[in-house]
Amino acid sequence: MSMLKKHTLNLANANLPAPNRAEAEAAVRTLLAWAGDDPSREGLRDTPRRVAKAYAEWFSGYHQDPAQILSKVFEDVSGYDDMVLLRSIDVKSHCEHHMAPFIGTAHIAYLPINGVVGISKIARLVDMYAKRLQTQENLTAQIATALDEYLKSRGCAVIIEAVHQCMTTRGVGHPNVSTVTTKFTGEFRDDAVLRDKFMSLTR
Repeated sequence: MSMLKKHTLNLANANLPAPNRAEAEAAVRTLLAWAGDDPSREGLRDTPRRVAKAYAEWFSGYHQDPAQILSKVFEDVSGYDDMVLLRSIDVKSHCEHHMAPFIGTAHIAYLPINGVVGISKIARLVDMYAKRLQTQENLTAQIATALDEYLKSRGCAVIIEAVHQCMTTRGVGHPNVSTVTTKFTGEFRDDAVLRDKFMSLTR
């Protein structure tokens, strides 16, 4: 069973009933009160509704399918089989440990075999996995696994650099630290010259 399908099954088998919108908003009111404020005061009265709406957007990736995003491949590319690279894709996600944002960029490349996927689809794939509770390491690996599984490419490369608000706004409080994660598969993993070419193009 692939890692992607296993992850989907884990979500489905969590045995947790999905709360409705009213229950989600009630939970926000509880947190507001726990933080020490009055959820009924004017400035906070609509906050539970706004937070629930924001969560629906921030975590919409749970309801998307990588197979569908990467399903359309264009074969009429005149035999092109060199690297396809997208640089500086925005990454906006939330860490699963504190639910705090981490924000950065991703550089992604793959080596096509029989065709290429629309470039916007790779950015959509990043968004799909970013719009889930994540660790940066897991996010990097999930993107690479999806590219390998659904594009059947000769290999892919993924680099993500991000700043984590759980580190900058709390805890050690270091605002200028970024985290870099990488994942190389196929020819990118095995060919140091190709890997160096990718790295030089992303600088």
